[in-house]
Amino acid sequence: MRQEDRVTYKPFNLQGKVALITGGNRGIGFGMAQALAQSGADVAIWGTSAARNEEAAAALAAEGVNAAAWRVDVSNEDEVMAAMADVASTMGRIDAVFANAGIGYGAPSFVDMDTAVYRKVMSVNLDGVFWTFREACRHMVSRAQAGDPGGSLVGVASLAAIEGAARNEAYAATKGAVISMIKSIAVEHARYGVRANAILPGWIATDMTANAQANPAFADKVLPRIPARRWGRPEDFGGVAVYLASDASAYHSGDLFVVDGGYAIF
Repeated sequence: MRQEDRVTYKPFNLQGKVALITGGNRGIGFGMAQALAQSGADVAIWGTSAARNEEAAAALAAEGVNAAAWRVDVSNEDEVMAAMADVASTMGRIDAVFANAGIGYGAPSFVDMDTAVYRKVMSVNLDGVFWTFREACRHMVSRAQAGDPGGSLVGVASLAAIEGAARNEAYAATKGAVISMIKSIAVEHARYGVRANAILPGWIATDMTANAQANPAFADKVLPRIPARRWGRPEDFGGVAVYLASDASAYHSGDLFVVDGGYAIF
């Protein structure tokens, strides 16, 4: 067989699959969405900005797949429930769900962190993931009971879940909770062919880290601690997203995927 006639490892071919990415119109979410589309998956994205949703959906559709966007605030349970049902109806099925939407509010110190900030972070980063995965499981379990098992749930957590994140106690608490939720889902839903895993990003250049990117002290003190010696980029999450959405990961569940350029081990 000629080299040019060879095809990609077949389990990585996502044709026929539908992937949903919350917070998928920019940053890590869009980086994953692009890779999923380039691997043949139809893609649904959720975001709170209608303009960004439209732009992202158009870019994904240009990859030759079916792509659509929904304006969804994941901190609103009713919106999550309605949108999940609409995605399943519109796209025909849901095979992989990436709970990526999140916010990163902190405070000058723990004692200065007020309850309003705490509740806001919890509502998006934890409640939103809980409702997203609950509704995704509802769809996947129903599909399995009808004779079509399988599915992948991926929570985007953070290194803050496993390391000390000063002045970010609320954020860290949500990301640690996401990991625990993922493990529970993985155990309960394996019988339906559903697996659940978490991705833990390190220092990634996105809108959320704009202040750190512009901080000279960060460049002097933090970047040298990253063995890769650079900020991560949204496209660095494409490979792991494709793997977790694909049949190649059918027996891989309850795990943590650290994507940080080696920061956590240095």
